[in-house]
Amino acid sequence: MDKFFSHGYLDTLRLFTDEGEKYSWWSYRAQARERNVGWRIDYFFVSENMKSRVKDAFIMDDVTGSDHCPVGIELTLGVKGDERE
Repeated sequence: MDKFFSHGYLDTLRLFTDEGEKYSWWSYRAQARERNVGWRIDYFFVSENMKSRVKDAFIMDDVTGSDHCPVGIELTLGVKGDERE
C-alpha cells in the first residue's frame, strides 16, 4: 500500500469520506461481520490525473454471501472537459 501512495496513487474511497470502520472483508469467526470488526483490503486507486473523473466510490457492505463485499466507483467518461457521463 505504501508503494501505491508513494507513487502518487489516490484511494478513491478516501476522496469522499474519511470515516473509519469502513471494511470490505470480515473473518467468518466470532461474528466479525455482525460486530463490524474487519479489514479494508479491496480498493480502487487512481492517478492524480483521473481524480476529477471519479464521481463516487463506495463499499456495498449490505451485500452478503461472502467474506468480502463489493466495492465500486463511478467515473465520468468522455474526453477531458466533456460533460457526458
